[in-house]
Amino acid sequence: MILNMSMKPTLPKYSTIKAQLTPLRWYETAATVAIPIGTMIAYFVFAHYQLYVLAFVAVFYLSFVTYGSCSHDLVHANCGLRRRTSYFWLSIIELGMLRSGTVYRLVHLNHHHHYPNFELDPEGRASYFSLFRTLIEGPIFQFRLLFWALSNYPAKRPLIVLETLLCIVFFAIGIALWTSLPQILIYQILVITGSWVIPFITSYLVHLPHEPHPIRQTRLYRGIFFRVMALDHLYHLEHHLYPMVPHYRWTQLATILNPYFEAANLAVTSIPEHRPEQYNLN
Repeated sequence: MILNMSMKPTLPKYSTIKAQLTPLRWYETAATVAIPIGTMIAYFVFAHYQLYVLAFVAVFYLSFVTYGSCSHDLVHANCGLRRRTSYFWLSIIELGMLRSGTVYRLVHLNHHHHYPNFELDPEGRASYFSLFRTLIEGPIFQFRLLFWALSNYPAKRPLIVLETLLCIVFFAIGIALWTSLPQILIYQILVITGSWVIPFITSYLVHLPHEPHPIRQTRLYRGIFFRVMALDHLYHLEHHLYPMVPHYRWTQLATILNPYFEAANLAVTSIPEHRPEQYNLN
């Protein structure tokens, strides 16, 4: 199978891919909501019993299971829930992260539609920046997305404003209860600062916007190092090609697509560099 890179690659249709993927289980659908909410609760339990390292790890893990996978699946409504139900839980979970779920949804779906257009894709814009500029982007990133969504989706403004006000109220509660329940404000500070790495992780590290062909505009990651360090979340090329596949099936999707990537002679980012099989997942 040889892919002609002067035209759109002959990738399999989603119907063909879907037939090869293990059907989503009911408990995976439930876990999409239960894991982030349960992890938030776990933080407060750990903090209450002064298990501070575990409390910090819980918040760190939330960064992966919200913006990276569970909330991400709710954005795409691909986790077995109805679309409206997905969006409801997205807003609830992202409120716990002091973000607007509606802003996340609008901006991310727009990213899939317009990447790599610098002007029209605020989420993917950091892929054009230098590393230093990307790190500076972190603290202002959520504000930039908020104002962009307010400007570009007037019909969604009431919901965006409501979610933003709820985030402000939640943060105000943390400040008001600082002396009696400092765990709340500490949690809020951790999730806010944790979101500062989003432009670096989800844009700068994974995108190659200057490449001329769509299949080459997102990095292909392989190797046990990245699987462990990214908690098996670095399948961004696969996700761009088939955003309707939930994160539970990313490794299966990668295995299915490996022959197509090999035929296209895609460069692989991997540690260690030398492996017997160029496109294996280990």
